[in-house]
Amino acid sequence: MARLTMREAISQALWEEMERDPKVFILGEEVGVWGGTYAVTKGFYDHFGADRVRDTPISEAAIVGSAVGAALTGLRPVAELMTINFALSAMEHIVNEAAKMHYMFGGQMVLPLVIRTVGGGGRQLGATHSQTLDSVFAHFPGLVVVAPGSPADAKGLLKSAIRSNDPVMFIEHATLYQIRGEVPEGDYTVPIGKSTIARPGKDVTIVTYSKMLEISQKAAEQLSKEGIEAEIVDLRTLRPLDMGPVIESFKKTNRAVIVEEGWKSFGVGSEISARIYEQAFDYVDAPIQRVAQKEVPLPYNRTLEQSAIPKAEDVIAAVKEVL
Repeated sequence: MARLTMREAISQALWEEMERDPKVFILGEEVGVWGGTYAVTKGFYDHFGADRVRDTPISEAAIVGSAVGAALTGLRPVAELMTINFALSAMEHIVNEAAKMHYMFGGQMVLPLVIRTVGGGGRQLGATHSQTLDSVFAHFPGLVVVAPGSPADAKGLLKSAIRSNDPVMFIEHATLYQIRGEVPEGDYTVPIGKSTIARPGKDVTIVTYSKMLEISQKAAEQLSKEGIEAEIVDLRTLRPLDMGPVIESFKKTNRAVIVEEGWKSFGVGSEISARIYEQAFDYVDAPIQRVAQKEVPLPYNRTLEQSAIPKAEDVIAAVKEVL
């Protein structure tokens, strides 16, 4: 297997799916001639042409609205939004059209639509450009929400998303594009809606996803040196949410720490902890701990920004608390 960055893995998935299926096309700001804000679609315009790699006006509503219409006519659009923050400008099309039309019309139409977007902080882009809005979109039935934490999962999940007949929000973390990992070559897919054990352990269950997978792995390595073996469950998909591996792990360890970059209030961690209490209350040996971003708009100042985002030290402290 080749060692690729997450950027390369995502680009490879897009390229392979466009070669495989002529109905797949890309649209968004600067995706064509410029090659994408994060260089994911670099070279696509020259190879596939302007009909299949479409530069759009700076209007998220226009991008997603056009993609919804294209999907309803049988195409498979991959709409790129520069950041998830700008998806707020397209909420009508995302949550009142894409997420609901299949259900409202009794399954008479499908929406094979992927919305690729970038979330998370850590790049000093200010409060309105650094939000982790994953739980906002995961709230809506009918909308699939995927958030990979490794290059292999990014490739496999994106290929599955493009082939799906459901609308998918595919959230890529802004600081993960440069991480490297082994990525299978060829027609490699990862099933949507399946959590996985990213690291085996016996003492405590850490539940996480996206960027916080990397942070949790660093924490687990440090804890291992102290004789504490943490099992890490990577959710990978937030809707549909696969709690199977989480509950199975928790029944073994009897303790859990949930790590997310979003705010703690009304977040992913709240949902996971509630489900553990509902489904495995008899196995609880300590209160579940949640690690999340500080409850403030993310500061621009680098020192303040880093202090607000969860770190490995925060995960370690939470693990020791439950133990």
